[in-house]
Amino acid sequence: MTPTPAVAGKDTMHQNPPPLTTTTVTVAYAGGDERRGPLTMGQANMIRCILRDDPTHINIHDVWPVPEGTSSAAVTDALRALAVRHEGLRTTFPHLPGSAPVDQVVAAEGTFTVTVLDHTELPADPAGYAESVARAARAGRFALEREFPLRITLLTVAGQPAYVALAFSHAVADASAMAILREEFAELLAGKELPGLTSLPPVDLAAVEASPAGLRKSEASLRYWERILRTGPQEMFAEPRGRRPGTDEEARQLTLRSRRGGRALAGAARRTGHPEATVLMAAWCALVAHRAGQDSCVTAVPSANRFHARVARSVTTTSQDALLHLDVRVPAFDALVSRTWGAVLNAYRHSQFDSVRLWEMIDRVTAERGSHFGRDVVFNDVSALPAPILGTDAQDGADAEQELTWGPPQALPTRMLAFTYRTTPQLHISLWAAPSVFTPEEAEGFLSGLVLLLEAAAAGDVPMEALAEVTGVRPAERGPDWLRVDGCWVSPDAVRETLGRAVDGLPVRVQVTKASGAEPHLTAYIACGETPLTPTGAHRALTALIPAAGSGVLAPHRYVLVENPPAEPDRSDAWRRLNTIDEGTGRSRQV
Repeated sequence: MTPTPAVAGKDTMHQNPPPLTTTTVTVAYAGGDERRGPLTMGQANMIRCILRDDPTHINIHDVWPVPEGTSSAAVTDALRALAVRHEGLRTTFPHLPGSAPVDQVVAAEGTFTVTVLDHTELPADPAGYAESVARAARAGRFALEREFPLRITLLTVAGQPAYVALAFSHAVADASAMAILREEFAELLAGKELPGLTSLPPVDLAAVEASPAGLRKSEASLRYWERILRTGPQEMFAEPRGRRPGTDEEARQLTLRSRRGGRALAGAARRTGHPEATVLMAAWCALVAHRAGQDSCVTAVPSANRFHARVARSVTTTSQDALLHLDVRVPAFDALVSRTWGAVLNAYRHSQFDSVRLWEMIDRVTAERGSHFGRDVVFNDVSALPAPILGTDAQDGADAEQELTWGPPQALPTRMLAFTYRTTPQLHISLWAAPSVFTPEEAEGFLSGLVLLLEAAAAGDVPMEALAEVTGVRPAERGPDWLRVDGCWVSPDAVRETLGRAVDGLPVRVQVTKASGAEPHLTAYIACGETPLTPTGAHRALTALIPAAGSGVLAPHRYVLVENPPAEPDRSDAWRRLNTIDEGTGRSRQV
């Protein structure tokens, strides 16, 4: 799950005078078909989060401006038409308490409510006020089995509609679906006739996913993910000051608007002969990997799974990550752009999967590897959507040559989240960067550095070794004890401390061994005395702590149990001379 893009500025709802009147209008709809079927993979993925996560984090919202002169009846008529047109908006998910839904039910008719807040006048920042109303409506879990999946508030001035503020259940909509609905709402109010639907409704999409071809696609996706989970870095930002993804942080929104960036991206695309989206992704991955001090960039790309026509304009949630694993070990930027094209397509092809089986696989693989996969980096490019979710401040600063503005904070279950809202005529990106690994100055420097990289790439090929000089972004600093183990940055001291806590304070020594030409291996010695312990028990106890442990913790490759610590416990050779009680990898599968 990714946080919904927020608008720069303060949450103004509590600062504004109350509306003159509050009225609830019930709107009836009819004319659709009644249907029932299994969940789509995207629905199952999001419902899993809905039942588990804080609703203010998982619910999503948007604000739709209403053209001047539009009547309230026209607004409700347009909303009614959207409900009839899109089965996803008429869908509920029946289930017993304590269980998860397995089916979706589409109603042929029903009702929804619109809360009308009438004002004598709107505050000085009316768009920001509408945004705060929509955001507030995200509070409270949607009743999946019975509630209409939109909470709708109509803001009026002396009876004249100004904005529709909406909160959506993430089970029926994602950012792309909201963009489609916003576009169609505007067209309905303009008196236009909507074209026929070209993408599948959720029930039909579920049938395609459950077909033999759909199941083969899901299996291929799981194999693709497993390869990355077994070989890629488990946390992008592994550094002494980092925190693991098991602990959410609150991060402020930082928004870049840059005509310089837009011109540079267009120029780099022309020079390299690759699409702007590919060049921007390559620049993002290059700078993330450079800042993290990694040989590759692992980033989730949530909007990637709408590239097929059957889901491109479907009003449902397709919220399943494409997982991009891009090796950045190339001499110069042009070679990375060429490599990015194929890597992105490969990630897109493998973004449809059974989310329950995916998480079972993640749990199994990370337990065997002795790690915790962190969804550290998320890059969501929604600039190609027909009506991008730009936020109510989309036009602010539209002529800015380059500006950075700070907005409100929100919970961040990742270390770095970016939304690209537009690439022309300006580059418009919002970034949420975890304070544990990015100071405010470093976050600003990262976005500024991205523009500098694009400008350099527009002028010529950029050596990868020159990224610090070109962008001003410095790689993470690690102490001399940090080293690469199994493709991950690891601190043996952090491993020792975490393993010591896992085995209830027993004496622990972590030894680093490195054969010629091979990666370092970690061996943990544990003096267990009379405590009953096995390598398997030690490994399980450690992996249970890793998600919330400090950064740089990876399980040792081998556990050696001895009775008592040596007289000189800081010497590895002293531990090696002790009699061994038991030893092994602790894994269910040998590594």
